[in-house]
Amino acid sequence: MMKFRKKPVVIEAMQFKVIKEIPCKYGIHKEYNDFEIIDFVSAHNQFVRVGTEPNGEPEGLTFIEIPTLEGTMRADVGDWIIKGVGNEFYPCKPDIFEQTYEPVEE
Repeated sequence: MMKFRKKPVVIEAMQFKVIKEIPCKYGIHKEYNDFEIIDFVSAHNQFVRVGTEPNGEPEGLTFIEIPTLEGTMRADVGDWIIKGVGNEFYPCKPDIFEQTYEPVEE
């Protein structure tokens, strides 16, 4: 069996995260950077869908659906959205992102 090393390549990525927590009647209302991610992805003629699903909290669980080469994938809060070498987008879990990528000084 042959072994291969991943080529060093610089990627663009943005983490899906909470940017503000506001106290409200039901506890904490969370605001996300979903509009920044929509701008990031749609600048390359890709479209995403932001949704929520019940999880026992008033706001529910917020996620983003991203069309990828392998079909629609879901990014949860904390996941990274990566722009690949072919201008494709896909989500990546934070632990995998940390093991695979490091910041680049510009």
